Amino acid sequence: MTVADPHRATHRAIEAVWRIESARVIAGLARLVRDVGLAEELAQDALVIALEQWPEAGVPDNPGAWLMATAKHRAIDLLRRQTRYAHKLEEVGRDLDVRQWAEPDLDAAIDDQIGDDLLRLVFTACHPVLPTESRVALTLRLLGGLTTEEIARAFLIAEPTVAQRIVRAKRTLAAKKVEFELPAPHELADRLSSVLGAIYLIFNEGYAATGGDDWTRPELCQEALRLGRILAGLAPGEPEVHGLVGLMEIQASRLRARTGPSGDPVLLMDQDRRLWDRLLIRRGMEAIDRAEALGGMFGPYALQAAIAACHARAPSREDTDWERIAALYQVLAHVSPSPVVELNMAVAVGMATGPAEGLEIVDRLVSERTLAAYPQLPAVRGDLLARLGRLEEARLEFERAATLTRNGRERALFLDRAADHAKGTPAG
Repeated sequence: MTVADPHRATHRAIEAVWRIESARVIAGLARLVRDVGLAEELAQDALVIALEQWPEAGVPDNPGAWLMATAKHRAIDLLRRQTRYAHKLEEVGRDLDVRQWAEPDLDAAIDDQIGDDLLRLVFTACHPVLPTESRVALTLRLLGGLTTEEIARAFLIAEPTVAQRIVRAKRTLAAKKVEFELPAPHELADRLSSVLGAIYLIFNEGYAATGGDDWTRPELCQEALRLGRILAGLAPGEPEVHGLVGLMEIQASRLRARTGPSGDPVLLMDQDRRLWDRLLIRRGMEAIDRAEALGGMFGPYALQAAIAACHARAPSREDTDWERIAALYQVLAHVSPSPVVELNMAVAVGMATGPAEGLEIVDRLVSERTLAAYPQLPAVRGDLLARLGRLEEARLEFERAATLTRNGRERALFLDRAADHAKGTPAG
C-alpha cells in the first residue's frame, strides 16, 4: 500500500460520514444561526477541518459528533463576535435593540431536539417561495449531502446551473425572511405537499429518467427513499408520508427488472417478476398498512401506493386485479385530478374492460395542452390502437412519442415499437 492509500481511504470515510451526518449538523446549526445558507457554510468549515486533520490524526470514534462539535464551536464564536459587535454599536450611541443577542446557553441550544431540527430543515428547503427545481436541488444538497457536481450529473444539467439554483434558493430564503421553523397547523397540509412533491420528483427522475442515455438512475431512487424514510421517522403521524414511502419502496422493488442485460427498457407488462425485490415490497406494504392505520381518507400518494401494491401482489400481468386498479385511479382522479392521472386510468381501463374503452379516455386528452409534449400520451394511444388492430395509426403514434422524449433508451424503445407495427406485428 502506498502512502497515499490510507489518505485516500480516509477521504472516502469522510465522504461517507458527510453524506450521513451533514443534514443533522446543518439542521442543528440552522436553528442556532437562523440562516440555512450560513449553517451550511459553518458545516462545510467543519468538513474542511476534518479533511485537514483526519488523514493525520485518524477518523474519530464518533465522527458525526466530532463534526457537530467542531461546527458548533465555530457557530458559537460567530454569534459571540456578533454579540460583541452589537454591544459595541450600542456603546457608541446607536439605537439598536440587541436583546436578541443576549448571551444564550449556546452549548445547550445546539444539542436540543435534533429530530425537530431535521424536520424544520426539510420544510425550509422545500418552502413554497422557492421554485420546484430549487427545492429539489436544495433538498439534495442540505438533506442528501450531495455535491453540486453529483446533483448536476444525476439530473444531466450543467453544474453552474445547479450552483445558481442553490445560491438563489438560499438568497431567496434570506430575503423573504423565511423562519427556520415548522409550519403552523393551518399551513401544514400545503407545506407537506411541497415536501413530498420534491422527494417524489427526485425519485421519479431516477425511476424513469427524462433525459440522457440511461433508462433509470437507481442512485436517485435510493436518495429519495432515504429522504422519505427520514421524513417518515420525523413525522410518523402523517399518513401521506407513509403513503409516499410505500409507493417508492414498491416501485423501487422493480428496478432490477426495468432494464435488460444491455440496459434496454423493459416495460411493466414484460418484466420478469422474479427479479422484483421482495424485501422492498414487504417494506412498502408495511408502510401502506401504517398509512391505513392512521385513519382518514387516503391522499394521492397512499392511493398510488395502493395501486402499486396491486401490481406487487400479482404473480403475472394476467393475474393483476385491473378492475381494482381502475377503480383506485377513479378515486385518485377525484382526490388529485390531473391529465396524467387520467392517462394512467386509461391504461387500467384498457386492461380491465378493453382497449376501446381505454382509447375513448385517451382521445379526450389529445387536446390537453399540458400533455402536448408528454411522450407517454402518444405511446399509450399507440398501444391501445395496436391492440385494436389499427397498426398504421399505432406506428404513427409511437413515432410521435419518439420525437417527444429526451431519453435515448426510451426513444429507441418507441422506434422499435413503431417498426414492429410497420411490419404488421400486433402488440403482445
